[in-house]
Amino acid sequence: MIFLDAAATTPVRREVLEAMWPYLTSDFGNPSSHHTLGEAAARALAAARDSVAAVLGCRPGELTFTSGGTEADNLAVKGIALARQAANPKLDRVVISAVEHPAVEESARYLERFHGFKVDVVPVDGTGLVTPTALRAVLRPETALASIMYANNEVGTVQPVAELAAAAHEHGVPFHTDAVQAAGWLPLETGSLGIDAMSISGHKLGAPKGCGVLFVRGRTRIEPLIHGGGQERGRRSGTENVAGAVGMATALTLSQAVQEQQRRRVAALRNTFIDAVLAGVPGAVLTGHPSRRLPSVASFCFPGTSGESVLLELERQGVVCSSGSACAAGSDAPSPVLTALGIEPEVAQTAVRFSFDAAVTEEDLNAAAGAVSHAVESVRALGG
Repeated sequence: MIFLDAAATTPVRREVLEAMWPYLTSDFGNPSSHHTLGEAAARALAAARDSVAAVLGCRPGELTFTSGGTEADNLAVKGIALARQAANPKLDRVVISAVEHPAVEESARYLERFHGFKVDVVPVDGTGLVTPTALRAVLRPETALASIMYANNEVGTVQPVAELAAAAHEHGVPFHTDAVQAAGWLPLETGSLGIDAMSISGHKLGAPKGCGVLFVRGRTRIEPLIHGGGQERGRRSGTENVAGAVGMATALTLSQAVQEQQRRRVAALRNTFIDAVLAGVPGAVLTGHPSRRLPSVASFCFPGTSGESVLLELERQGVVCSSGSACAAGSDAPSPVLTALGIEPEVAQTAVRFSFDAAVTEEDLNAAAGAVSHAVESVRALGG
């Protein structure tokens, strides 16, 4: 099997599992308990927080461990908007882009349905890019929060986050970014990015599913969504997943340590793969920005096919990939991300996304490119 769906999830790294193991077995205490086992767990949790803070260039107290990227996005979007509205009822608008992950979009729509917020959507160009000018055009004195993802999960386009955050701050608006796909591939130093909040998920980095982290800059007010014993500095109640936090911190540290080397190697392989697919499949269309894209993502539309049929044929040949966001699996509707790029709905339904982890090899991608050509030819021959 050639696994090219790393944007959906990645296998747990051995180093991560080994780091977690003691907190699943011998040191299993509740970090809120005042005995030896509990104190050992609390130290591990604090060390994990310190490790993540070192990667992000922030204070440990600015981090909240969550159950993953979706919870982190929900806490950021709802929590910051509601806290700001409570302080100033006139703040009743949130800004998102047209290509956000459902975790951000649905959080904004929740605020619209139940709290009277208005959702302003920033359009993207044909490559999926949000420009600072486009963002400025939708910001209002009533805007409570702007949330624009760092890198798109379907087409891989990388946004100019630092410039977008600066544009939001010109209007006094805090800026959140979903960095779930960016982590491990792009710089995450919060000071350089100029962001106020950032979401990361562990299972995209080699940690288990069910662990993530949210950075919120110190003076940014946030309303908790989960209430209880006041863990995580009152931002996210519930007994902490110590092993998950340790795994998250270990995976993030490992991924950032060799980031530049990985980025160059995988980007070169990605470019060769893109060229091979475009040369081998007549009519293939690369989606996303041609250069401002994640090293790990290549996405195409194959007019004259069904994307799902191409996926099935590729899997029959031993290549595992996807038609887009795993969170939209099973939907018959064309991808909102692709239609936001101006792609016609019937073409958008032919989309296939290939996403790589750092272990991908030239041999893998050469074989995959050949399989793509054969799969598309076979599906077209059968009438799509």
